[in-house]
Amino acid sequence: MRTAQNEVYVLGSARIPFAKSQTHYAHTKREELMTAALKALVKEYKLQGQLIGDTALGAVMNSSAQFNLARECLLSTELHPDSPAYNVQRACGTGLETTWQLALKAHVGAIDTGIAGGVDTNSDLPIEVSAGMQQTLLALNAARTMAERIKIATRFSPKFLLPSIPSVNEPRTQLSMGDHCELMVKEWKIAREEQDELALQSHLNGAKAYADGFYQDLVHEMNGLKVDATLRGDTTLQKLAKLKPAFDKVTGTLTAGNSSPLTDGAATVLIGNKNGASKLGLNPLARIVDVEAAAVDFTRGAGLLMAPTKAVAQLLTRNKLSFADFDYFELHEAFAGQVLCNMKAWETESYCKNVLGLSSSLGKIDRTKLNVVGSSLALGHPFAATGARIVGTLAKLLSQGGKKRGLISICTAGGMGIAGILESP
Repeated sequence: MRTAQNEVYVLGSARIPFAKSQTHYAHTKREELMTAALKALVKEYKLQGQLIGDTALGAVMNSSAQFNLARECLLSTELHPDSPAYNVQRACGTGLETTWQLALKAHVGAIDTGIAGGVDTNSDLPIEVSAGMQQTLLALNAARTMAERIKIATRFSPKFLLPSIPSVNEPRTQLSMGDHCELMVKEWKIAREEQDELALQSHLNGAKAYADGFYQDLVHEMNGLKVDATLRGDTTLQKLAKLKPAFDKVTGTLTAGNSSPLTDGAATVLIGNKNGASKLGLNPLARIVDVEAAAVDFTRGAGLLMAPTKAVAQLLTRNKLSFADFDYFELHEAFAGQVLCNMKAWETESYCKNVLGLSSSLGKIDRTKLNVVGSSLALGHPFAATGARIVGTLAKLLSQGGKKRGLISICTAGGMGIAGILESP
């Protein structure tokens, strides 16, 4: 996607504070979280009664009972009820994927305005019955006589009562994302100290951004919470160094301090082309330039979270850009180790040539431009909401004077990655 002919913009963004799962939002449903973020967007940008061209929202941990989550959430707001909405899911890249889809529609003029976003909560998990219980219940429902029901009931086993709890472990490897990242940091020789330093900087940047008022119009109160509850502006390298490994208990370097926490939250982005911006009377914050998705074969040795290296390389090649052309780098921090592995790969000529198909390395990212207002390690990571958080954050950074450019990079489950470029309008 290149939007040179009909430019598409981020017109606004709003989210609720993020919180560690099973804490502040322990008794709040995902639909409530997503609706709250939508309502905040409507209020902030005076969208009451507006007919929006389309709305794309997603959740990784969604329930089959909420098959129409996006539309149901929209109907609970003051947006015009004729506004359509649909569900999307691309793991942790969902929030950027929804932005991409609506930007494409606005680019070709199919819509003028759109709302992208996502929600996730590990406090409202869609727990299911076991496979044995499922088959028993279905068989009982299909039975026509009492004799058939009794026969089915005799096959019942107490183990059928055990619930099926959703997991984010990779189905093909049975390893968690953290387990896979441990393999990556060992391969790329990323030290524990480097990971802790990156985590510390994320917290310090996030705390400073809040203190400076950066998040005042982006983060909206929910259930009495006004700031991201995972943020620790008072943490230190000494505190982080005391934490025990979370995955590989023997030789591991990933801890609760340098890994993003399981998080509850929701985020939204308002998108429009020139007609849409005019209709809503809003000034664009940033132009959506291009987006790229990629994948790696992690079942045959590639690092699960290395796909962003490919997505970014393809994006830069197509747009004839280098890292030197960017003022901001918004790299999703699933794990500090993941970010460091990706950056080291971009600096490694052999990797860039053999894996990315480039003629030379992409080079170093200026750390002073990296996640300057904090990222997932500090602010939290509600899977489907993170992309929308990043898009909204970067758009505001780009709107604060001067002609600037920002790069987004997000790793996802399934060995995928998604990246995007935004510029000042």
